[in-house]
Amino acid sequence: MNLHASILVVDDEKNTREGMKQYLESGDYDVMTAADGREGWEIFLKESPDLVLADIRMPSLGGVELLEKIKNQNPKIPVILMTAYGSVEDAVKAIKKGAFYYLTKPVHMEELDYLVKKALSSRQLEEENQELRQALFQEKFERGDILGNSQKVRELLETVDKIAKSNAAVLIEGESGTGKELIAHRIHALSERSGRPFVAVHCAALTETLLPSELFGHERGAFTGASERKIGRFERANQGTLFLDEVGEISQETQVKLLRVLQEGEFERVGGVKTLKVDVRLICATNKNLIQEVKAGRFREDLYYRINVIYLKVPPLRERKEDISILVDSFIPSLSQANHKKIVGIDTQALHALIQYDWPGNVRELKNIIERMVVLSTDSKLHLPNVPEDIRQGSSGASPNFAVSSPLFSSPPSSLNEMEKEMIKNTLFQVKGNKSRAAKKLGISRRTLYRKLTEYNL
Repeated sequence: MNLHASILVVDDEKNTREGMKQYLESGDYDVMTAADGREGWEIFLKESPDLVLADIRMPSLGGVELLEKIKNQNPKIPVILMTAYGSVEDAVKAIKKGAFYYLTKPVHMEELDYLVKKALSSRQLEEENQELRQALFQEKFERGDILGNSQKVRELLETVDKIAKSNAAVLIEGESGTGKELIAHRIHALSERSGRPFVAVHCAALTETLLPSELFGHERGAFTGASERKIGRFERANQGTLFLDEVGEISQETQVKLLRVLQEGEFERVGGVKTLKVDVRLICATNKNLIQEVKAGRFREDLYYRINVIYLKVPPLRERKEDISILVDSFIPSLSQANHKKIVGIDTQALHALIQYDWPGNVRELKNIIERMVVLSTDSKLHLPNVPEDIRQGSSGASPNFAVSSPLFSSPPSSLNEMEKEMIKNTLFQVKGNKSRAAKKLGISRRTLYRKLTEYNL
């Protein structure tokens, strides 16, 4: 944290307040003061200080109550509480509620200096960790194998890579569980806004009355229960990306407000009069056919064209079954670790059954099933009996993308290498030996295909 960090001192004793201000300013900090908790809260909302020092016992609003408000507004801000009536019970209570430390008056300035530096360093470390997580997150979503290696997925990701750096609104359509939010994350990670917030709103999870407050925020007293100002998702996403999942569920009234933000880049909080400007890239997702919703009068046509500058369609898993083995291989290590298991893989028959199933719940359903198999497994590998019976029964009449029913693949292969070999043979058969088409269909380069042909003596 730089030396010009801002500190808010809240104390009803003027001498204490002014003495701390003078001492901290000599350390090159920017210091604000308040004579009671209510004034301190107003300054906090207006100035967003990096650290708060507050007395516990004050008129109108005490230090513990102020602490709770600050933590609800921004849990990252460190708060140091002070009191002349110190007790172990008070200290424990303060720490449990999120105080960084508990000081007993009279405050020794050397101790104060140490705690201020420690609190600010702690916040800086948290911010650096957040940046590291963002970097790791970005690296994850820059990988080409994010969702699979089928032709449909590769074409989708190629399009994503092309449009990521623009600021145009994006509409992602796809069934539930196909990974629409992953695509939105990837767009953000590859954009010029990647260092800024990515804020997601799941519109279907919020009622018609709550959604406007969630999107645009509200002022204190805007409605019953609005005891404090709330910062909305648009403000939180300023200069970053706002992702609206299931945008087709938004009411007509909220659609009008959303259209205004897209057209003019401004809005008011619910119950507010001040117009706020925002710079947000909007990415929307839906599992509905929004054109049909427009025709039915449930979705505004002008809003549809505003959010649909760039259109992306995420294919269901049943249309890219060649990705199932890749997805399973990626799920097993993380799910095994999360559930304290030591699963190292899946056998051919179990994978064969998974590939034949149609997965109406898409990737989300596949991941849930793999986790269930991992949890219930008593071996180091997943086997056919670990596959739930309804999945096995549902797959019995299905035909996977690579035509298991063909003469070239008349019975399940005995190993993953053999499965790969048979997939290559079957694909070459389908494209009449055209290696360029075979490589494209398999989702690999010609060079890799030739290496595999040599490896398997094909």
